Amino acid sequence: MSTTVTSKGQVTIPKAVRDRLGIGPGSKVDFKVAANGDIVLKRDADEQNSKPNRFTKFIGYAGPGPSTDEIMAMWRGDD
Repeated sequence: MSTTVTSKGQVTIPKAVRDRLGIGPGSKVDFKVAANGDIVLKRDADEQNSKPNRFTKFIGYAGPGPSTDEIMAMWRGDD
């Protein structure tokens, strides 16, 4: 897989790599230099050791949902 470096020195990590490493927005990653000179991207060790939140995978899944006013109207039976 290849990607392009932006003028700010940024790259997009391909989805297959993000999925494989279990990283998403806000995740921390490490870059390591291998013995042969290759650069290796790894998920941050601190993140690997922390217990994942069981609800994290559901963030954004259900959509925005009703507003507080809409919920209150449903509870009151307003039409």
